[in-house]
Amino acid sequence: MKATEPERFWSHVVKGPAADDCWIWTGAIADDGYGRFWTKAGDGQKVMRPQRFAYQLATGTALPSSVLLLHSCDVPICVHAVIDAAESHLSEGTHKMNMLDRAQKNRHANRWSAWRFNGLAREERTQRSRDLRDVILTHGWDPERMSAALAGVEETHPRLF
Repeated sequence: MKATEPERFWSHVVKGPAADDCWIWTGAIADDGYGRFWTKAGDGQKVMRPQRFAYQLATGTALPSSVLLLHSCDVPICVHAVIDAAESHLSEGTHKMNMLDRAQKNRHANRWSAWRFNGLAREERTQRSRDLRDVILTHGWDPERMSAALAGVEETHPRLF
């Protein structure tokens, strides 16, 4: 029996143990650091970001391409979407809202920004998403390894403690 799209989708998601943890996409990750999920579209297929599919499953609404999904957690491969906006890591937004969120969280690269991903090349952001996915697939939910992957620290890197 062939799996349904939601079954296929959830087979690529690992939920953290706490209610407010990210739900990490472990499927395909494109060169922008965001996941990809293939769905049926007529006689063919359509590719979409998994967070949009998760949001659609949670709300029952397919968002038009003009509506962005903003991540409160800033993890590109998080798909934690629920109806309760206080619990969901994803919320509808506009380009302007995304830019304001970026500025408020110091995600933009300038000499005053302190956030650890500032100024990263696209390839490095993508590698961090893939490293996070690989940690989940290899070691399961391991917060220390996950933090290291998001920070770009290799497992072989010596630790102080």
